[in-house]
Amino acid sequence: MDHGLPDDQTVKAALALGVRAPSVHNTQPWRWRIGDSAVHLHLDPTRALTSTDPEQRDLVVSCGAALHHLRIALAALGWSAVVDRLPNPAAPNHLASIELVRHRPTPFDVELSAAITRRRTDRRQFSSWPVTPGYLGLVTERAATLGAIVRQATDGSRDSLVQAICMAAERHAGDPGDRFELAEWGGRHEPDYAELLVLSTSADDRCARLCAGEALSAVLLTATNVGLATCVLTEPLEIPAMRQRVRVGVLDDGSYPQAVIRIGWAPTSAEPLPPTPRRAVDDVLDTCDTPQATAC
Repeated sequence: MDHGLPDDQTVKAALALGVRAPSVHNTQPWRWRIGDSAVHLHLDPTRALTSTDPEQRDLVVSCGAALHHLRIALAALGWSAVVDRLPNPAAPNHLASIELVRHRPTPFDVELSAAITRRRTDRRQFSSWPVTPGYLGLVTERAATLGAIVRQATDGSRDSLVQAICMAAERHAGDPGDRFELAEWGGRHEPDYAELLVLSTSADDRCARLCAGEALSAVLLTATNVGLATCVLTEPLEIPAMRQRVRVGVLDDGSYPQAVIRIGWAPTSAEPLPPTPRRAVDDVLDTCDTPQATAC
């Protein structure tokens, strides 16, 4: 990068944390380009799961999580990100242009950046210890600053959500295409003592889904920072009928569900989880001399 902006190695160090973001079925559907004055995030359609995600909703949410991870990493390195989302209507896969300005890191920036390498998708049974309302309020506030709504599923709404999760799992189990994709990309989950949160947005266009991914990242990193375990559930939102069931049964038909999150305490005796493999930064990075790199 030029014009007094960070050198490419600094940007790559931040990208190494950005690509630690969770993605649906670990698809990692992002490509990055470092330009003279900005970093560009693109959706990689070759990573799409055509059976479970025909509208690429999950892919955009995943890219939003990577965008937020990158912003947090850059802030800890002394750079604030000014994001232009969907900057080119003619190129819908160009999801964001990120310009950088100097920034004095805060303790919060450093703590949240450190949480990136500690965060894991924890599919194990959570303990019966309750999550304090203060922590649930904190993740709700962090999501709200990024344009998303977090609602805790309780009582009847929890029953409705659990039914949707179970019905979606049964539906996927009967679809050969879904079975193949789920076997290749991820695992299955069942609710237990965890709290169930539904993250939603007031709109359901590509920009809203991108912001939902950013908010999802904020929730997961905030939870990690206070010691909570998390796991994102995708199955109930991958089937239109089940997604509508969640919208009506949990969200009172007032917003669009974008992610379901299990959140709780891992058992004290649980072994640390290994990190999920990620593609190297160089494998997802284009340069401006790449023929298709038109957004530089």
